Amino acid sequence: MFTLRNAEFVTTVAAARDLPPAQGAEVAFVGRSNAGKSSALNAITGRRRLAFVSKTPGRTQYINFYRVAPGCHLVDLPGYGYAAAPPSATRAQWSALIGGYLQTRAALRGVVLILDARRGLTALDRQLIAWLKPAGRPLHVLLSKSDQLGRRQANATRHDVESALRCEGLDASVQLFSSTHKIGIVEAAARIEAWLAGDGHKKPPVKGE
Repeated sequence: MFTLRNAEFVTTVAAARDLPPAQGAEVAFVGRSNAGKSSALNAITGRRRLAFVSKTPGRTQYINFYRVAPGCHLVDLPGYGYAAAPPSATRAQWSALIGGYLQTRAALRGVVLILDARRGLTALDRQLIAWLKPAGRPLHVLLSKSDQLGRRQANATRHDVESALRCEGLDASVQLFSSTHKIGIVEAAARIEAWLAGDGHKKPPVKGE
């Protein structure tokens, strides 16, 4: 049995034509540029510097592949929605790269969407969800920075996001998460490992579900 702690960097891709062959199983991480995506990836793999955590949101503009076992990869997609992003032509290229990957990637077994618990679902998050719907990709949402909310408010946010995704007809689950306070890391890792192992139909329990 593999572990996410074996994750190691493989390659960086800037265009769809450069994607490696769609073989094996992949789980993608995606989220708004300042939602804590890189921190979540590092926390879940137990690797402090696996994904680059920048003080400038929106810096990561490429797709990064990390191998956790032969034929099993974590895929870090570019963050989206930061106001200081490059010109519109480049943003359009990002959209084509992210949207194309999410909709057509044969090896994609599931998507981890990182949302800032203080914001909930934004219009840009809903745009990304619209990319996911046609392909029917399983979705697991991490409400990051949940430690910055009171317990009642955090749970209310989780229920609101669950309801919104249910209305969209998505195969989705939601959990509270904090990379700094070690909230939900074990549950998130179990979900991802199940997808990569081909046991996605056996959904590991998530606290609060």
